[in-house]
Amino acid sequence: MGRLHGKVALVTGAGRGIARASALAMAKEGARVIATSRTFERLKDLEKEGIEIHQLDVSDGEAIKTLAGKINKIDILFNCAGHVHRSNILECDEDSWDYSMNVNVKGIYRMCKAFIPKMIESGNGGSIINMSSICSSIKAIPDRFVYGTTKAAIIGMTKSIATDYISHNIRCNNLCPGTVLTDTVRSYIQTQPDPEKSMKEFIGRQKMGRLGQPEEIAHMVVYLASDESAFVTGQEFIIDGGLCV
Repeated sequence: MGRLHGKVALVTGAGRGIARASALAMAKEGARVIATSRTFERLKDLEKEGIEIHQLDVSDGEAIKTLAGKINKIDILFNCAGHVHRSNILECDEDSWDYSMNVNVKGIYRMCKAFIPKMIESGNGGSIINMSSICSSIKAIPDRFVYGTTKAAIIGMTKSIATDYISHNIRCNNLCPGTVLTDTVRSYIQTQPDPEKSMKEFIGRQKMGRLGQPEEIAHMVVYLASDESAFVTGQEFIIDGGLCV
């Protein structure tokens, strides 16, 4: 019996990166995991691991409601789907602002609004884990204007949810990673004129001299999902290799 035996976990953005690693880690710990992604093809390998898969775009409120109608019980909600827009304020047009806000902030709003009632109805509460970033109200990163703004908003939203639903035994916490070597980061680096130089620049700002791995963040997800963190809510968990020190 694993640390999450008997629990049901729903993960967004699980087609790759931290969400994918977390879905696998929670399944290994005995949870029934429901993995979602906007790109269904990315989920198919997870099905071989006994993970239930669904196509879901968190910017589609009706699709979220439909999925919620299919799930009777939920103990863990990991809101990991997100979008990274690289720009400063002068380069960020309103369409880019609206898209980032819709996916990163409103996506979590929609998911929480759809699934918190199920946690309340169960009488057992639950754990909500929201993906923020050190690039937020914690630290500014150059050319991450709207991204950092959305991640700061998620920190505020998380604290509000934690406060409002603590009496229902619903906990809500933030993950705030530094730079993690996900498929998205790899792809970005490969699009640069000098990928080797770009990788060195990413590593250069990490005091440990390396980037994080998705599996390292997944360990914290399992902790926050489990009863081991039963006395923890409304907090930011910084996992950044010392970047903020």
